[in-house]
Amino acid sequence: MERVVSDRDGITWTCIQAFTGLSDSAKHAEAAQVKGKEDSYWVVCTPNGGAQSVRLELSGDWETAYSDEALLREIEGQSR
Repeated sequence: MERVVSDRDGITWTCIQAFTGLSDSAKHAEAAQVKGKEDSYWVVCTPNGGAQSVRLELSGDWETAYSDEALLREIEGQSR
């Protein structure tokens, strides 16, 4: 699943868990998991037009537990 959020500057960010393209969901989860952290995964957020993508370390329930505002705060923290 992907999440799409827009910031106050009009940039739309598309976020997706790393390694989503792997066909085996068990391998996908293992590859995306942050080493040494049980419920922490790498999520890549890509902006529309010009800004650089960011890689975030988020909890496993990031798709539903993070509000748009919380996700944007994480993005802003990594894009500086």
